[in-house]
Amino acid sequence: MSIKNSVVFVSLLVSIAGCASVAPGIQFSKSRTDVAVDDDHPRTEIISINSALVRKEKELRDRQVADDLSSLLSKPQPYVVEAGDVLQIVVWDHPELSASMLPAPAFGIQGGAGVAGSPMQPQSGFEVDQSGMLDFPYAGKLKVSGLTSSEIHLMLTTRLAHYLRQPKLSVRLLAYRSKRVYVDGEVKQPGVQAINDLPMTLTEAINRSGGMNLTADQSRITLSREGKTFTINLPQLVQRGLNPSDIMLKNGDVLRVLARDENKIFVSGEVSGPRALPMRNGRLTLNEALGEAGGINPVTGDARQVYVIRRSSSESRVYQLDANSPGALAVAESFELSPKDVVYVAATPLTNWNRTISALIPGALPGAVMAGTPGR
Repeated sequence: MSIKNSVVFVSLLVSIAGCASVAPGIQFSKSRTDVAVDDDHPRTEIISINSALVRKEKELRDRQVADDLSSLLSKPQPYVVEAGDVLQIVVWDHPELSASMLPAPAFGIQGGAGVAGSPMQPQSGFEVDQSGMLDFPYAGKLKVSGLTSSEIHLMLTTRLAHYLRQPKLSVRLLAYRSKRVYVDGEVKQPGVQAINDLPMTLTEAINRSGGMNLTADQSRITLSREGKTFTINLPQLVQRGLNPSDIMLKNGDVLRVLARDENKIFVSGEVSGPRALPMRNGRLTLNEALGEAGGINPVTGDARQVYVIRRSSSESRVYQLDANSPGALAVAESFELSPKDVVYVAATPLTNWNRTISALIPGALPGAVMAGTPGR
């Protein structure tokens, strides 16, 4: 091929490369108000990552932590009896009144209070029926649902005083069967945990389940209650001076400890090593994610176009960082990523041009360059 023909061929390639819309890779552009957008492809605004955005995001996270957990923080309350619980009631000097309404469990079976039965000391009791009523000799049917053992003791003493002189009795919970929580996920012994006289706090529920596994993410513990789900970040709670033991669980709560692998950050595009990165105790900054991926590729990456794609339940957001601007690294170190974020580094215009030509006419550009080289 002559030099003249080579120049014409290269000019043709430059004209073809002007079709930027066919450049390979993810393409981002600023939103235009004059472009019609349908419901299936809504316009996504590109938000610039700067110091003002970092401050706003931090304030929003702080406010969400305070608001979300305020309804969970409470002080321990005495255990109240509900339907299904079993009471052990002993009237001193009147063993005939202590005859149980339930048969004694077999030898060696653990009762709800953690005391094994034995032939010498049979553990039996009075069950609270589904209506919350307790049927006791001479006292009749009593509404005990919602009462503590002390209140039940006072009620029985008052009733029996009509038939016995200064009755003395003891009331204790024999089996806790009315309230329970479910612990699942990255704990050693997942399953149902009964709520007893010991306050069922967040830490108590996890400890009864054998503690967390090594693969657990302490920053991503979910608590589902009455159709609402709360996300609990243990390291963040401790850092803010909040005691996890102040989070009280209720009957029917579902506590789940997520695995670190479920909360990864994905780094792709023009970086030295695209990969999925686990978060460290629920925290990973944009600067750390780029560093773990080997940084921006100095040959093909465009440092002005570093994007973070974040998908929420209601919308998607795209954030952009111009890493060439002064102070960009400081801003990137303060910009915290969220689970499932995608960090994407776009290619330079020259890289896109080269890839477009290579895709349209494989081997055309190297051939044209070699043909136009003197001495060829």
